[in-house]
Amino acid sequence: MWKWEAEGQPKAVVAIFHGAYEHYAWYAWLIEKLRSTGFHVVMGDLPGHGVQTKNHRYHDEDFSEYYTYAKQLIEVAQTDNLPVFIIGNGFGATIAARAIYRNKVECAGLIMVSPWLQLKLEPGKLSKALSSLSAITSSVKLTHEITHNRLTRNFEVYGEMKDEMPFNTVVTVKWYRELQQLLKMLKDPEVKISSIPLLVMTGGRDKITDTTASRQWLVQQNSKSFQFKEWPECLSSLFFEFEREEVFLLTKDFMHNSLRSLGYIID
Repeated sequence: MWKWEAEGQPKAVVAIFHGAYEHYAWYAWLIEKLRSTGFHVVMGDLPGHGVQTKNHRYHDEDFSEYYTYAKQLIEVAQTDNLPVFIIGNGFGATIAARAIYRNKVECAGLIMVSPWLQLKLEPGKLSKALSSLSAITSSVKLTHEITHNRLTRNFEVYGEMKDEMPFNTVVTVKWYRELQQLLKMLKDPEVKISSIPLLVMTGGRDKITDTTASRQWLVQQNSKSFQFKEWPECLSSLFFEFEREEVFLLTKDFMHNSLRSLGYIID
């Protein structure tokens, strides 16, 4: 895990959870925007991602590894005795929501960008059938056809995504089955994280996630403070889209408003 210090007096700490198949270096732009506006940032790579992908040809991580990592990342963010915000993108947003629920995390706010709550684009044409079969199929490999042009239509940022780290979207049936179990748990009406402010943002042209499910999930939380924003022309990765400056401004305003509600004076 890494930490980037805010410029000047810090207002809060932001923990960032990247999406599936990504790694922390993709988020250099967002990290710098947060730093320059007064936020410490902590971030790392999900297990099986980043440097680890050089030694793995597919994703077969136990989800317990993700859950342990999420708990540790939030604990690191809490060490500064400042308000903590959590930003999660795609699969990372889903892991973050689960961590907050299971670990009873109290934070200043959760920002979920295109959370994986229901997928339009599933890994492998036979994934639904395979996921219901016996353990014999657990090692079968599925390709999740997520490409850079399905994440963003902003070709100018492809350079931020294409680097020496492999963009490996192959998963096992075991991995996919655990993902389905996680999504089922989060969509349970009894599972709520309503004690914290929530901002959920989606893209109107998202090819990967079902944005209706994200809206329904947010309403289900019965949060006293929540916002939903759909960016009509955007795909899934909002912090990489043409509109990312506007996306960041909304994110910053949400965090400032949450800090004001806690009694902080924000210029």
